[in-house]
Amino acid sequence: MYDLTIYIYALSVLMYFSDFIQSNRKVNQTAFWLLAIVWVLQSIFFVSQIFTKEYFPILTLFETLFFYSWIMVSLSLTINYFFKMDFLVFFTNIIGFVVMAVTLFANPAATPALSEQLISELLFIHISLAFFSYAAFSISFILSVMYLVQNKMLKQKKWTPLFRRLPSLGQLDLYAYRLTMVGVPALLLAVILGVIWAHVVGQSVWFDPKVMMSLLVVGIYSLYLYRRITFDWQGKKLAQLNVAAFALTLLNYLISGSLSSFHQWLR
Repeated sequence: MYDLTIYIYALSVLMYFSDFIQSNRKVNQTAFWLLAIVWVLQSIFFVSQIFTKEYFPILTLFETLFFYSWIMVSLSLTINYFFKMDFLVFFTNIIGFVVMAVTLFANPAATPALSEQLISELLFIHISLAFFSYAAFSISFILSVMYLVQNKMLKQKKWTPLFRRLPSLGQLDLYAYRLTMVGVPALLLAVILGVIWAHVVGQSVWFDPKVMMSLLVVGIYSLYLYRRITFDWQGKKLAQLNVAAFALTLLNYLISGSLSSFHQWLR
């Protein structure tokens, strides 16, 4: 149930981010129902704690954090259903997701065997989200390269068979942007969960090269989204920025990992 709850919550946050960047009512509704499932799973756990304990479970640190996360989700659902304040719901759920991750995977009352299992599962989710973001960035990079190639062929008026097989410039630009819009929150969530995992196992990661580079990658891709949305950047400049951001992503994965004492210890 813990794994399922975290994955569904992460997916809900990703969809709220997508709706935050580019308003989409269907995506917003899907995020809402995913969040509702998270609330149901949380409520089942909370009610089970009420029946298994002799007091209302809001006394220990774990219980108060879990109750806080449950309240955040409840408020998010209420606000989204009645008032349609999408931006507030998005930022509320980022906080709620972080608190829930801390609550579920840093439970001091858990047995050593359960704690070790939960910590391992947190690490698995962290890695899964990171590689999901890398996959999204990779495909976005390929689309941007295709854009640059086709743009160059158009300027040189080379009507080759390759040119005829390429999608339109508008499609390449749009899909590269959408994949980046998926990759940014996924990588940010991966970094957050990685920091939580490191804190649980007693590792200091704030000045770790891998962590710093990952935050820089998030920053560069966020700049890509900012330029696309605020200044309506499209075309060649945006594709070039995407290629540069992916080069930094490769550098982060191939080089900073070898310099990171934290990730070497992890292996």
